[in-house]
Amino acid sequence: MRLRLGRPDLAAYADRFDVPTAGEGLAVTFLGVSSLLLDDGTSAILTDGFFSRPGMLSVLAARLTPDAARIEACLAKAGIDRLEAVIPVHGHFDHALDSAAVAERTGATLVGGASVAHLGVGAGLPADRIATPPPGAPTRFGPWTLTLVESHHCPPDRFPGEITEPVVPPARARAYKCGEAWSILLAHDSGRTALIQGSAGYVAGSLTGHRAEVAYLGIGQLGVQSEEYIATYWDETVRAVGARRAVLTHWDDFFSPLPMTPADPPLRALPYAGDDLDVTMRVLTGLAERDGVALSFPTVWARENPWG
Repeated sequence: MRLRLGRPDLAAYADRFDVPTAGEGLAVTFLGVSSLLLDDGTSAILTDGFFSRPGMLSVLAARLTPDAARIEACLAKAGIDRLEAVIPVHGHFDHALDSAAVAERTGATLVGGASVAHLGVGAGLPADRIATPPPGAPTRFGPWTLTLVESHHCPPDRFPGEITEPVVPPARARAYKCGEAWSILLAHDSGRTALIQGSAGYVAGSLTGHRAEVAYLGIGQLGVQSEEYIATYWDETVRAVGARRAVLTHWDDFFSPLPMTPADPPLRALPYAGDDLDVTMRVLTGLAERDGVALSFPTVWARENPWG
């Protein structure tokens, strides 16, 4: 079997970048991979906060450390100065490398399981800025109610297992083990609800009985799974919570930096060597049409209203 070269062309899905622009009030801003800023103009929370985006050679051969300059630049561009919480969807470097550093800079609480707590300790966060709420227990952060539901990483998990001791950067990529993977259910005091599924894995039946108007659906590595897996993943996430719009995340090549100016190269899809977005979109398009769900891509840096 020959390795397929190249990568999917995002231009083929230009019409899917259609999440309505947000005005005043509640909005979601996509910041690459599974980093999502949810803000209501007064209060904000952030998933992941992965901005360093080291290149592939660094990941393979070097020790990783949060890039302070990139973090500061991305926070400034997104207009982030204060956060209620930073919530990594799991412990891999492409989600959690910068989470503690972002929490430290923004006064946020780092939220997750025991593995993420070890990342916070290793980064020097004080104990009162690290929270490990029980799975399934609603927890308040300002006007946000957060519920972490146990989930799984999409196969294959290249760094499986738990983080059992503090990770002090710089550290190898393999130190950032998956740990606890979450389906994150969010409710705002306005009544708006969302599911954030950072990885294309699931626990069968775990979201039964939960509701969310919008699902931010991680699709990294989904295109190399069987069509049966993709359909089950959709059913266990989007269909399970009754979402009317699915917004796709974790499709961008996270070994490349975020574009900071119009002159910078835009985000591009992961290469075929690691994923196949075309397969994912073919299957998900059929499922979305079957269920009457809007299927969208988010636009990086744009304040959007997925409930619109």
